[in-house]
This record gives sequence, structure tokens and C-alpha cells, in this order.
Amino acid sequence: MNAQRLFAASRARRSLIVRSLLQWYKKNGRPLPWRRTADPYVILLSEVMLQQTQVERVVKKLPEFRRLFPSLGALARAQRGDVIRAWGGLGYNNRAIRLHQLAQSVCRHGRGRLPRSIDELRKLPGIGPYTAHAIAAFAYGEDVAVVDTNVRRVLGRLFPRESGVTEAWSLARIVLPRGNAYAWNQALMDLGSTVCTARNPGCAACPLEHHCPSAHRVAHEPPRRRPEPSRDGIPNRIYRGRIVQALRALDGRRSVELAMLGTTIKRPFLARDRRWLEDLLSRLERDDLVRLRKNNGTLYVSLPR
Repeated sequence: MNAQRLFAASRARRSLIVRSLLQWYKKNGRPLPWRRTADPYVILLSEVMLQQTQVERVVKKLPEFRRLFPSLGALARAQRGDVIRAWGGLGYNNRAIRLHQLAQSVCRHGRGRLPRSIDELRKLPGIGPYTAHAIAAFAYGEDVAVVDTNVRRVLGRLFPRESGVTEAWSLARIVLPRGNAYAWNQALMDLGSTVCTARNPGCAACPLEHHCPSAHRVAHEPPRRRPEPSRDGIPNRIYRGRIVQALRALDGRRSVELAMLGTTIKRPFLARDRRWLEDLLSRLERDDLVRLRKNNGTLYVSLPR
């Protein structure tokens, strides 16, 4: 059964779900700082920072980042290395690169203002369907659905079906209460983050318990992890983060020699690890996260300028 037919089967149920969830959100919604503003730049920063990063960390980091780069223009004019340094503690440093590129693109072509159109937002570096819809809904008040992992999980449990990402977006548009998109989208995300979690959901505390066919029936299975490239049992992505963090911490020095960097991120750092580290650094350089320079046959590493 497609999403349209599934939802049309019970409009009364939809009304009850919407009313119950919005009442719950009014009392229990998290008082997050980016919910107190409609500034597109703040919304953009919060949404990019929140990708795969804990909310508590973003709450602390957002004002620090804004003090350094109070506007898209300030961010666009900054050196790439300074943006990477400011991103410390948020992880997934590629997001800092994409954000810097986005600021430069907007200031070059958009007069320093984020576009309102979802199609135009999607053209910017690092902006996918979720972030574009989030900016449209939360900064510009557009009546659009917003689907992240939490929303997809909540709706999938309320309306069980075999579906993919496309079907999840379709269902989210159908369920969306017109004229109340902001509160509805935030409520779904809060419910998925705090109650209807991936593992051990708190069905007994859920405001939709009596409307949800999946209540108390969710299998409690450990997450499946895909194998990933690693060195001595530690994933390469961890070493990548250590490299960037070590470069952030350079005390007055602009660069560090490869062997010294190796002993900083991995102990013991052996001769056989040198080729592996060079490969990691080459990939980081392609991502514009580090700068490599040779001097008299010695490889030096720094953050980009």
C-alpha cells in the first residue's frame, strides 16, 4: 500500500496523532538556543553542526563559533585553517570545509544571503535534502516536511510499511499539518531523540503510545556495524580526526614533520606505518583538510591557509 492510500485510510487517526504530539511538544520540547531565532545563518550553523554530533556539544560550540564568525561574510573571509581550528570538538571535519565553501559561494553569488528556495539551497556545498528543508522550515517559515533519521523512525513506527527514503519523504508530506510545520517537525525530531529512540524506546512515556501499532513491539537488537579500514584495530577515521586535532594544537608552529606527527597520533609509530600515514595525509589533502609540503626530502604537514 503506498503512502497516500495508507494515510487516507484514517484521517481521524491523523488528527489525534497531530494533536497529541503537538500538546506533548508544547510541554516537553527542548529549549534549544537555535529555536529562539529565525536567523538563517544560525539555523544553517546549527543544522550542519548537528549532523552526527550530540546536541549538548553543539549547544556549547555554536556561540563560540559565532563569536569568531558572526556572519556568512565573516566566515567567507576567514582562512580555511582558522575555520578548521574553530571546528574542534565537533568531529567530521569535512563539514567545516563544506560550510566554508558554502559561505564563499553565497557571498560571491548570493550577496551574502542564503536563498529561500529549496532548489537553490540544494545547489550549495554540503546542503542535502534534509538541511535544505530544515532551513526553509525553520528560518523562512515554509510549510514543508523535514525528514531526518529520527523523523523517519517515528513515522515508520506509526505507519509501518516497507519503504525507502523516497517513501519516507512522501509520507512526511502527507502527514504534515498545514500551517504548523515548524512545531510539527521539531516535535517529531524531539520525540525520536528522547523517547522513540532506535534502541530501547520509551513506549510507556510516549504521547502516541495508544496510536502506534509498533508500541512495545520494537525489537531490541544491537546495531550492526560495517567493517571499515583500520590500523591496529583502530578505524582510519579516528586517526584522521587525531591528525586534524594534532595540527590544531600546534603551539605557534605552522607545520610538523611527518614522523613527529606519526608519534603523536599512533604509538608505537613504526617504519611500516609511514606509507599508511602518507596515504591518510594524501586523502586529507584532497579533502582540503591539511596542507603537505616537502623541504629537502622531508614531508611537513599543516592546516590549509
